[in-house]
Amino acid sequence: MTQIAPLTLDTADTATAATLKAVKTKLGMVPNMFATLAHAPAALNGYLGLSETLGTGRLSTAQREIVALAAGQANRCQYCLSAHTLIGKGAGLSAEAIAAARSGKGANALDDAIAGFARALVEQRGVVATEAIASYRRAGLDDGLILEVIANVALNTLTNYTNHIADTTVDFPVVAV
Repeated sequence: MTQIAPLTLDTADTATAATLKAVKTKLGMVPNMFATLAHAPAALNGYLGLSETLGTGRLSTAQREIVALAAGQANRCQYCLSAHTLIGKGAGLSAEAIAAARSGKGANALDDAIAGFARALVEQRGVVATEAIASYRRAGLDDGLILEVIANVALNTLTNYTNHIADTTVDFPVVAV
């Protein structure tokens, strides 16, 4: 049972409703996670701003989905795994690449390092061994990419935790954790 019910365009204040309408225009729907975050407009706007900014980074859309899937699996977030499985397909990830990302793996050395590092960040609470970092570097992660993966994990951890606490109803094709 949902613990924090999503707002609707009718129940949100004017400014938040305008933000949700913009989300609907961009995505064609207002996902329950966004409508739930709308209870705290600063959190919703922070999420949207960071997401948009990270979209201008060096990680491709598919690589950002790899991070989302690796983090979502490590955090056991059914909502995010369901959403990012669908979004990942739209970003060009195959079913095999999606399954690999969920297990912290990738189809090539760089994607493997991205997925492995993202999963390690979550599982090890940000304390990743120097030897592991060296391995990710050898696979192609430089300082900038390391920091982008960290930022994307932080963004996804926000949604993973929100969905756990709110018990957000999944409004995407449901994927098992």
